[in-house]
Amino acid sequence: MTRVKKGVNALKSRKNTLRMVKGYRNGRGTKQRQAYEAIYHAGTYAFAHRRDKKGDARNLWNVKISYAAKGLGTSYSKLMGGLKKKNILLDRKILATLAEEAPKTFEKIVEMAK
Repeated sequence: MTRVKKGVNALKSRKNTLRMVKGYRNGRGTKQRQAYEAIYHAGTYAFAHRRDKKGDARNLWNVKISYAAKGLGTSYSKLMGGLKKKNILLDRKILATLAEEAPKTFEKIVEMAK
């Protein structure tokens, strides 16, 4: 029975791993074992931070809405409460966009919410 040597496959897998960590510092960019661990952690952080990015966007929308509402003489919480009571179903992303790009429309919405 002939034996199978894994030289080609091992080199290919090592090359692919090291290609993924190009630019990493110290041993993480040159040593296969450290590189593999760096890839694993990077994937974990990327997964978690994709979720965090959505929260960051929502915080930014809240700040934009709050700033625009203060300029029109109301607070963020009063505006959002008024919108809920009047059953105006606009989400924060749309409100933030209107506050930034169409201030007249945003002003009308604030008047309706009061």
